[in-house]
Amino acid sequence: MTMIKKAIMIGAGPAGLAAALRLKKASGIDCTIYEIRKKPATIGGAVNIPPNGVRLFNELGLYDALNTRASSASVMTIAPTDKTPLFEYDIGEACKNTTGFGVWRVLRADIIEVLLAAVQHEGIPVVFGKTLTEVLEAPETVKITFDDGTVDSAGILLGCDGIHSSVRKLHVDPVIEPEYSGVSNMFAILPTIALVAPSTTKPAIQMTFISDGLFSVVPCTASGDQLYWVYSRRIEIPGDEDSRDGWEAFGQKAIQELKTGMFDALKDVTGQWGDAIRGLISATDTIKFYPIYKMSPSCRWSTGRCILLGDAAHAMQPHLGQGTSMALEDVFLLSRLLESGPAQLDESFRRYEELRRP
Repeated sequence: MTMIKKAIMIGAGPAGLAAALRLKKASGIDCTIYEIRKKPATIGGAVNIPPNGVRLFNELGLYDALNTRASSASVMTIAPTDKTPLFEYDIGEACKNTTGFGVWRVLRADIIEVLLAAVQHEGIPVVFGKTLTEVLEAPETVKITFDDGTVDSAGILLGCDGIHSSVRKLHVDPVIEPEYSGVSNMFAILPTIALVAPSTTKPAIQMTFISDGLFSVVPCTASGDQLYWVYSRRIEIPGDEDSRDGWEAFGQKAIQELKTGMFDALKDVTGQWGDAIRGLISATDTIKFYPIYKMSPSCRWSTGRCILLGDAAHAMQPHLGQGTSMALEDVFLLSRLLESGPAQLDESFRRYEELRRP
């Protein structure tokens, strides 16, 4: 067992919040979470949670809170550009039969809200508006400094701050930089009533592959009152560094340019389904743009008292919908190693990487 009395998490996304909750409940470790944003993040659309993630949310005691918010619609339909579906499969039913858990599609904002409520219930501080500027390790502690001059220290530092991790860039692996994958997502969340074609309103995950990408529509709430559409395609990243975390197109000109490009790409999608997705695009007032980055597998994951979790270590492109679930698996493995694994922290980290690296 590794004796850790206090842990610091950088990043108040799903990885950081879940890590603090698990370490506090399983091992009694005091945790503090620091987040660069000034308030809980709302960026992001709907998140896919497959059965491995649903099971771990259940272990955290959050199954009911999320199940009442998440869509459990699990029939996956791949539609051609015309006529009837090419493929239809109930992935949720298959997962339940083999694992006991189905699949969720849930708004990322709902995941954050549920996790925040849980960590606050445990008395775990979450401090917003903190930009990390320095990490210093000593034999028994790690000290961090923020841009406002404040400092904190703990026995272990967890970098849970995503693919553009400041913990990685400042300390764990300053050399490796995320690389743009060449693919970006454009997406929006709309009331289900905007889906005008009656035959397409059944609760299903509906996808169409077109010449330059994928267009998908999925329900994302338990009541079915909202849906999420996403258009994933190859595109040049805007030159502005601020675009790396995504942006929203608000201006009428920017919106119309994006819509025109999508209408052109979808011109061969005909019938009710074609009418439906063009109707969704027409009904959209704000389109969010999210560039997808990837990390080199050679990225370092840990130093003496610092370790990276989730996207900070192994950012996954979102098309398999495993990003949040992989972060939860990281959290539970690290917790188990700290609780009942090797006595030396570096050996726990080595074992963590041995089990988690692809």
